[in-house]
Amino acid sequence: MKSVLVLGAGLVTKPLVQYLLKYNFKVRVASRTVSKAEKLIDGHSNGEAIQWTVDREDELKRMIGDSDLTISLLPAAHHPVVAEMCIQLGKDMATTSYVGPAMKALDEPAKRAGVVILNESGVDPGIDHMSAMRIIHAVQKKGGKVVSFMSYCGGLPASEANTNPYGYKFSWSPKGVLLAGKNDGRYRKDGEEISVPGEELFSHYWHIDIPTIGELEAYPNRDSLGYIELYGLTGIPTMYRGTLRYKGWCDTLKATADIGYFDDAEKDWRGKTFADLGWELVGKPPSGDLRAAFADKLNIAADSFILDRFDWLGFFSDEAIAIDEGGTIDVLTARMLEKMPYGPGERDMIALYHNFLAEYPDGRKEEITSTLIDYGIPDGDSSMSRTVSLPAAVGARLILDGKFKQPGVWVPVIPELYNPVLDELETLGIKCEEASKAL
Repeated sequence: MKSVLVLGAGLVTKPLVQYLLKYNFKVRVASRTVSKAEKLIDGHSNGEAIQWTVDREDELKRMIGDSDLTISLLPAAHHPVVAEMCIQLGKDMATTSYVGPAMKALDEPAKRAGVVILNESGVDPGIDHMSAMRIIHAVQKKGGKVVSFMSYCGGLPASEANTNPYGYKFSWSPKGVLLAGKNDGRYRKDGEEISVPGEELFSHYWHIDIPTIGELEAYPNRDSLGYIELYGLTGIPTMYRGTLRYKGWCDTLKATADIGYFDDAEKDWRGKTFADLGWELVGKPPSGDLRAAFADKLNIAADSFILDRFDWLGFFSDEAIAIDEGGTIDVLTARMLEKMPYGPGERDMIALYHNFLAEYPDGRKEEITSTLIDYGIPDGDSSMSRTVSLPAAVGARLILDGKFKQPGVWVPVIPELYNPVLDELETLGIKCEEASKAL
């Protein structure tokens, strides 16, 4: 029986563990909190929960050596260390995270060691690559070329669970979502390269109609230009990757950053209220109407929906700040987690939408779309956990079964990876619907 080591027992891990157990692999889950690992194993005879912390590198090396494949669901900064150990020990590896420079540098060592390291096997990145490449390669096979690729992805509450003014809910710390709003964006539109500094990201959005959902907001998702080479689209005039949110998110988050709630400088909040912090942020002594002071500082109307949202979150209240120390972003994170959780039976949703324009040698033009709308299971696995962890689980199974053996650091953009993974995901109810029309 082949053995898989899973590092981390976070909120996306369960579907992966259950999938691998179902296919008769021995699965050991190593986590700082062993009770979380035990919950994922759920008493299965082929499962084992291990208490482990990332500083115990000798133990990590032993666990990797005792396994056929390691799946790292740790924060991405830890992946290169794990990958180096896998290469030393001749063991394969999978992650759901972006390939950074440190991981990229391990491609040649992995090839020399005969080790497969599969990355970016989640939903974004992951299913987005795979569903895109299947279409791009199909166009190229017919002699055509893709001249425009616009891709959008977002994790959101399902429409019936969209019950708060922000149009967003959290299953875990919102800090990652908020910090993503500090990333610079870069894309290409009609041959022009457009760079968006992080501080302007939430000003740079547009509306897009997503099939079966309706109109959402989209703003740039990091650097889209790096994908031109990866996808084999050299010279493409339009290349864009965006994040999806319900309407109003971008204006609200821009105002949140502008007022000062994205600061990470450590402060002591003991004995302070949200109103105390609010007056500090507007730079005025506490007197009069704080909402009006916010409107003045942000140069928006006092009856703006943005201030309604701030009011709902408690920015103008005399409620005590719940954390002792941290930046204003930590105050915001704690408050959002408290006010914006998923309730019992509520579903989340993943929306992934690709739009391609293709041209063919005979002059034909074609618009092709690919749409994935996936919902969480009420009181069961979230869509986020399924779409993030199942592609990695399926990819790991391909490697373990000897169906993918090419050593090196991989992203699933080749048919040998994306076809079997997408086909298997379809049997699990995660399906991209493709459509095309002549232009």
